[in-house]
Amino acid sequence: MHNAFLAGLLGGVACSLIGVLVVTMHISFIGVAISHAAFAGALLGTLLGFSPVAGASAFSLAAASIIGPVADRGEFNPDTPIGIIFSVMIGLAFLFMGLLPGPKTEALEILWGSILTVGENDLVLLGVVCALVVGAVTLFFKEIQAVIFQREVALAVGIPAHLVFYGMLFLTGLVITASLRSIGGILIFNLIVNPAAAAYQLTYSLKKLFALAGLFGVCSCWAGLVLSYLFNLPSGATIALVAAVVFVVCSIISPKRKVKKWRCERFVGESSDLLQ
Repeated sequence: MHNAFLAGLLGGVACSLIGVLVVTMHISFIGVAISHAAFAGALLGTLLGFSPVAGASAFSLAAASIIGPVADRGEFNPDTPIGIIFSVMIGLAFLFMGLLPGPKTEALEILWGSILTVGENDLVLLGVVCALVVGAVTLFFKEIQAVIFQREVALAVGIPAHLVFYGMLFLTGLVITASLRSIGGILIFNLIVNPAAAAYQLTYSLKKLFALAGLFGVCSCWAGLVLSYLFNLPSGATIALVAAVVFVVCSIISPKRKVKKWRCERFVGESSDLLQ
């Protein structure tokens, strides 16, 4: 349980901070694509007899390196190459799973994750990746903020926007790879998007958004662990559901809803005055 709580702390922070970048840049589907790429790579490692972590790293980083250039050169919205990568990777994942001899126990463990069996090597990997993400966000906060606002404007003022964007994609691949063992290839998308989306409901400040997302991510992991222990539930699924509940609660109490409602009422009132 000590290892599980520490993995929840590191994984919750890393996934949530990456989630802020993913949510604010409107590329939420990237979590699904890269998580399936990592899952396919881990299955290939299991099939060929080398480390599943190495396979997951190679596939997730390859997927991240393809998405950015294809989006830029093809003049696509990033969702298009992300969808292409997702369709290819899910096909490879099921192909490799079908080729695995005997029972598919190890494949299912990679798919669903098992935070209660996290070892010291997994914690070291999570710690290194978490430190990289926190360091990158801290050191390059202004550049990241400019790229999130508008990549073309960032390029115009001399910021290497493409390099920053590709760096975000690579960090996403690393975070998903490091969290694959604890959270699982399917559920990790939930932990990336939901805490960041919940924090987005409560603030307009990017700094506060990062802080709240990290807090929600860690609390979701720890609360999910406690609930799974008390009620004998699957830990990964419980963590994902708690993160979803946090998002629902934040959406209900969001001050942005009141602002939006006020703007709509004002627009309706002004429109009625004009019609009269």
